[in-house]
Amino acid sequence: MKILNYISKTVWVLSLVSLFTDTASEMLYPIMPIYLKSIGFSIVLIGILEGFAEALAGLSKGYFGKLSDNSGKRVPFVRLGYTLSAISKPMMAVFIFPMWIFFARSIDRFGKGIRTGARDAILSDEATPETKGKIFGFHRSMDTLGAVLGPVIALIYLYFYPQQYKTLFYIAFIPGLLAVFASFLLKDKTKKYLTEKKSTPFFSFLNYWKTSPAQYRKVVIGLLAFTLFNSSDIFLLLKAKQAGLNDTNVIGIYIFYNLVYALCSFPIGILADKIGLKKMFLFGISLFAIVYFGMAFSKNSYTIALLFFIYGVYAAATEGISKAWISNISDKKDTATAIGTYSGFQSICTLIASSLAGLIWYQFGANATFMITGIMTVLVIIYFSFFIKDKIIKNDTQT
Repeated sequence: MKILNYISKTVWVLSLVSLFTDTASEMLYPIMPIYLKSIGFSIVLIGILEGFAEALAGLSKGYFGKLSDNSGKRVPFVRLGYTLSAISKPMMAVFIFPMWIFFARSIDRFGKGIRTGARDAILSDEATPETKGKIFGFHRSMDTLGAVLGPVIALIYLYFYPQQYKTLFYIAFIPGLLAVFASFLLKDKTKKYLTEKKSTPFFSFLNYWKTSPAQYRKVVIGLLAFTLFNSSDIFLLLKAKQAGLNDTNVIGIYIFYNLVYALCSFPIGILADKIGLKKMFLFGISLFAIVYFGMAFSKNSYTIALLFFIYGVYAAATEGISKAWISNISDKKDTATAIGTYSGFQSICTLIASSLAGLIWYQFGANATFMITGIMTVLVIIYFSFFIKDKIIKNDTQT
């Protein structure tokens, strides 16, 4: 296909690495809240754990994104990040002490923090401003395919060995290792814009906020406002469980969501290049609002399934698109820093969002959690519609 001509060998390798890693991670994700509750974690503690882990990943994304730009290197960060995520999987099953679980989960997210900025910068370098949606969409499709394969493996395993969750953490180590091996097929390209090596203090990426383009700051403010009320997907799974779905059905509906996500990401990326990244993102968060308002009142399993379908389309229209958008409104030499800085602030907001969601759920119930999120999303839609223009930084076309 002519469209696939845009997909380089590097993009294919990165996509396969992400596929293997997501197979490992998503094998565990749908059973994570069930496993954590089985070893004594409360809903509030689960929210804090997920928020803390994402906050650590975010701060790491900012620092290592900046370090990648300053060093002119991408691949070493990608390899180390995927290695840490791989070894974290069996660690979760070794001990069940809360502090150990926090440590193991943090190692996984720290690995994500190390690799994300460098990986997304590689993807950006492999695209032009006119093909960003396609490239990020294709990578997201492959990445999310792993989120289909992982839960399928978990579902088959739990069918034969019900409630024996620990062994899954060891099985997840296998695709994690395959991701590490595949990462050694990547090679760094010389960066023409690299002039000198610079020291990189841990919080130096925060300075980028002051020097970044005004359009970047406006877009990121809107994205962060959305993130502030976009808690972990674990709460959607808990809502499905609360609606009467058993463990197998919860995993099944999560597989369904990721299948929709994977199938839609690439074609939505192609469409986004045609109609504009902003318009596609607005379409996506509009679907998100519909899902959360729907979740507030849904008790029927068929309605829950429909909402997870819409949620899959939302994810395809926002996850890769938002990063493609950021890479188009930042200087090429600062791509990893721009994405890493956004991700750093994003993860702090995720910490707040997941913790608040857990507390609101505990105090006022699930319906209040989903209604508040839906209302705030509508306000974000208004902000993007009237205050943000879809621009491209001209020097992003330099090579």
